[in-house]
Amino acid sequence: MASQEPVLSVEHLAIKAGDTSLVKNISFQIQPGEIFTLVGESGSGKSLTSLAIMRLLPEALDITGGQIVLNDESLFLLPEVKMQRVRGQQVAMIFQEPMTSLNPVMKVGDQVAEALKVHLKMNRQAARKKVISLFEEVGIPDPEARYDWYPHQLSGGQKQRVMIAMALACEPDLLIADEPTTALDVTIQAQVLELLKRLRDERGLAILFITHDMGVVNEMADRVAVMKQGELVEQADKAHFFAKPTHPYTQKLLADAVPKLTYKPISEARSLLRISDLKVHFPIKKGIFQRTVGYVKAVDGVNLAINRGETLALVGESGSGKSTIGQAILRLVDATFGEVEFHTESEIVDLLPLNERHMKPFRKRVQVIFQDPFSALNPRMQIRDIIREGMNSLKVGPKTPAEQDARIDELLEQVGLLPEHKFRYPHEFSGGQRQRIGIARALAVEPELIICDEPTSALDVSVRAQVLELLNRLQQQYHMSYLFITHDLSIIPAIAHQVAVMKEGRIVEQGPVEDIMLNPQHDYTRKLLDSAPELIKQAFNRPPEAPAL
Repeated sequence: MASQEPVLSVEHLAIKAGDTSLVKNISFQIQPGEIFTLVGESGSGKSLTSLAIMRLLPEALDITGGQIVLNDESLFLLPEVKMQRVRGQQVAMIFQEPMTSLNPVMKVGDQVAEALKVHLKMNRQAARKKVISLFEEVGIPDPEARYDWYPHQLSGGQKQRVMIAMALACEPDLLIADEPTTALDVTIQAQVLELLKRLRDERGLAILFITHDMGVVNEMADRVAVMKQGELVEQADKAHFFAKPTHPYTQKLLADAVPKLTYKPISEARSLLRISDLKVHFPIKKGIFQRTVGYVKAVDGVNLAINRGETLALVGESGSGKSTIGQAILRLVDATFGEVEFHTESEIVDLLPLNERHMKPFRKRVQVIFQDPFSALNPRMQIRDIIREGMNSLKVGPKTPAEQDARIDELLEQVGLLPEHKFRYPHEFSGGQRQRIGIARALAVEPELIICDEPTSALDVSVRAQVLELLNRLQQQYHMSYLFITHDLSIIPAIAHQVAVMKEGRIVEQGPVEDIMLNPQHDYTRKLLDSAPELIKQAFNRPPEAPAL
């Protein structure tokens, strides 16, 4: 930040869709070597601002005011031919979801090499050598071999590293990182953030880092700007921003971001579900005859217990087997071995040997809330039909359409929506509202256990806080149990009574939340906690508040 000439100046930028203002008169500058974080909820205009810088806005949107200056050159005045050279060479972008940003049928090395051939006119051999060097720089193991891999062969963290290598290929002055760690585990997130900071230091790179995660902001930022409904409501350097936030919206974002350590007392020990020595092994088949040559041990001898009215948080990195356990309970995958015992008022039933006819009564007792609220709802059905479907198929609740509509109205109000919302389609709702609809659908069949599979990972911090509060309230109201699957350590004290930590198909540690969070015994648990952003770790080290009575 020695130079006084900014790499990027955004001056009075305004964007409209028809008569609707989406970005309103925003201005900021980014200096060389500076990490400038743009913070706000989904729909606040963060990503639109980044797309305007790249001149990649959809045709339906119009820039109605302002200018963007990159290295003393106004981008809005450039013809498209020149702008194509600016993209990649002077400014590059890392997108949120690496899997959808990479071509699935093209080797990852060739995808990075393509940028070098187009912008720097390198030949094939020189481009390959440069890509391998970039892969090494961003920490991809065995870079020569990985050059010839396809995206599906890489982990989420490795795919994101490929995207970073692609963005850095032509040595740009400005890197735009649009929510680059949202879908990553806490350990992988820590590695990617450390990588970006190292590259900034080594290359003098200016970074526009877009996020809604205040822990990440605290970890990365030199300066912070907060967006709300298309406007910049606050700008400050990091120290001042966290010490003395001035705008009420900023204060709310910070309050929602820091976990509230109010551990829940364990009220009773009546068992609802008990898992014993559960194993789910997927066969590895090879050759023309597809012979089984080995097994992937997704779940390998797991024992868990969930009590009535309590929440068990199942924590671990992607690929550890958390979601497979949820699927095995729901009988969506076949378990290789073990028992999943459901405790009714009169008997104990092992769910695994049941055929579909005998399993059906337990479908209403065990429901699920999925991670992605966008793909979990049928886009062609109105909300009332989505909720009604489970009631009809499992024969739960009122039978006549009028009585069912009244019940749907009641469910929508319970999850914080309006009765008239039942006539809408899923695309008419925000991500948080869709997740509430998913919760209403699960509640419609009056379950005793809900499997929550990463239900808040795609949500902003304020929306996440609302969904957690809603789940807690519904648990108290209906005395339900939750299996809460997550990789986000910060939300565990707000939702769980017990925690089980999972690694490579096995449970390595379990116990009450307070014991696990404040006094972890296993090295892997300590590694997960150490990888959390500093803002979250500081909260973990505070004494917990007394639980609300």
